Amino acid sequence: MRPKQANDGPAPRPRRDRAATRRRLLEAARELFAEHGYDHVSVRAIAARAEANVALVNRYFGSKAALFGEVLAGESALPHVLEGEAVELPGRLAEHVVRLIHHGQAGPVLRTLDRSVGDPQIQPIIRRHLERILVEPLAARLQGPDARLRATAAASIVMGIGSVRRILGLADLRAADPEALTAHLTAMFAAALAPLPEPGRDG
Repeated sequence: MRPKQANDGPAPRPRRDRAATRRRLLEAARELFAEHGYDHVSVRAIAARAEANVALVNRYFGSKAALFGEVLAGESALPHVLEGEAVELPGRLAEHVVRLIHHGQAGPVLRTLDRSVGDPQIQPIIRRHLERILVEPLAARLQGPDARLRATAAASIVMGIGSVRRILGLADLRAADPEALTAHLTAMFAAALAPLPEPGRDG
């Protein structure tokens, strides 16, 4: 076996080590963004939490903003909520919102959105995220005119729970009977997703 020469570089790390480091960086970013919001988390802090070289953030993700986008994309129940029969969409969306209300504490992604939604640097990322996981697939399930408008109306109900949580708290909603609240929200989603009445027609 040839002895290692002085100019031989270090042996390349196994691919699985790179994958593990990437996962650690992603998990560290998820935790820190949820705790502090996008603007108050540095790339150096993410690398330190992950016990990784700071240069690896840009190598694996391209930028802090792109890493934020992967954090958002990594966790969402909405694609599963939108599966199934279109006629059942209002009920499934209502059940999803009631689960969010009664979950107790907002998960990492919701906390990240709460703390970061006003940051202009990542507004395009949040907008693309919501388009991809909610508005576009929901509009694709709807028949009739103004599908995107109706999907956006329903999305405003889903996303509005975050504003209610931040400003008013959820105590009143959590005190309501879950079945009654689900039925009420189902009616709201059904109205939002229904085709708009034609101008000049009653009802």
